[in-house]
Amino acid sequence: MTKVAQISCGTEYSGIQWMLNDIAEQVGIELVYPEMELSKVELACKEIGFEAESPSLNMMIARAVSMLDDPTIKGALLLTCFKCSEGTIVKDTIRKYLHEKTDIPIILYSNVEKPKEIEIFSRLEALKTLIARKTLLMREKQEGTTIGVDSGSSTTKAVVMRDDEIVGEGWLPTTDPIKSADDAIEAALKEAGIPEKEVDAIGVTGHGRELVSEHVKADLSLEEVSVVSKGAALLSKRHKGDATVIDIGGMNNKLILMRDGIANTFNLGGICGGSSGRFLEVAAHRLDVDISKLGQLAMKSKVKKGEEEFELQSYCMVFGIQSLVVALASGVKREDVAAAACRSVATQVYENQIREMEVRPPVIFVGGVSLVEGVKREFEDMLGVEIIVPPYSQHAGAVGIATLVSGV
Repeated sequence: MTKVAQISCGTEYSGIQWMLNDIAEQVGIELVYPEMELSKVELACKEIGFEAESPSLNMMIARAVSMLDDPTIKGALLLTCFKCSEGTIVKDTIRKYLHEKTDIPIILYSNVEKPKEIEIFSRLEALKTLIARKTLLMREKQEGTTIGVDSGSSTTKAVVMRDDEIVGEGWLPTTDPIKSADDAIEAALKEAGIPEKEVDAIGVTGHGRELVSEHVKADLSLEEVSVVSKGAALLSKRHKGDATVIDIGGMNNKLILMRDGIANTFNLGGICGGSSGRFLEVAAHRLDVDISKLGQLAMKSKVKKGEEEFELQSYCMVFGIQSLVVALASGVKREDVAAAACRSVATQVYENQIREMEVRPPVIFVGGVSLVEGVKREFEDMLGVEIIVPPYSQHAGAVGIATLVSGV
């Protein structure tokens, strides 16, 4: 069991502690709760450079400081309530402090009233990988001939790599995960001109990885956070120093801070599918344009930042589309509606994920939505930095696992 410190404003947290403990045990993590004497809380706040209005949050700061006294702790879970603005500040302050003092990986999690077990499981599983497989994750080059499969919620991607080069790719909608994986692999091998018998190893990541891994007899199966960050580092050739990865897929999002090509802090998901690629697919359908052309349509919008822009009235996927339909019926230009859809996705990711963490340039944008130019532009306007969309950005997960499996 790997010891991970739960740093929160309460040891028994909001009625979900049983769930946290149960899932942690499933993935091989022992959650521990660092404590500090009340008399030393003020000193801890001075040490970390911040004092909150809430006594509970100041105790959370003290727990973070006291955690450093236990060298057996290998990771940290920073946990506060969803939409607690002061909690968000405290979490990021603690994260910065711990990254100055240690190299342990950290999860940021904002608890909602009824959290889904799968959401907690995916976060703790990723944390366990970052702790237990760090040597493998240090790999910077693919060797031999390998296949990487990313069985995503909306699309399945496969790449064939040979000696650090992508020589074949397959990309198609996920219907039946096994059939989609088989078809993607077949397409990638055909493009590469390589028979399957010449493949040295195959790796699988993504939502459907357990099912697909068993089917293809994978040599390595890993969760997405560690794999996508590795793929982003490989594709952008950012193996040294700090970087930030934004990954927007068909149904969920990842915000990852990397150091030397390995994730060391991350948060996952938004509050609604309105921040996902699926929302943009529906918007494109309503605008009568292929999803591959939606970003180009948005780029034709002449409304400049600061001028009166059309905005969707809700982040909810259903009500956002309703607002879009009403706008078109009211005479708003198609390109302005497309730009609003892109802005809505970027804004929701910014407000619910990016604001929880300090962005470290360079910012690398991967996942299927990275190919929608309008979303890239919106992120650049919001963050004030250039966004890097590397070649094959939609294949970051497949490239990451194809590279990692070559080291197994």
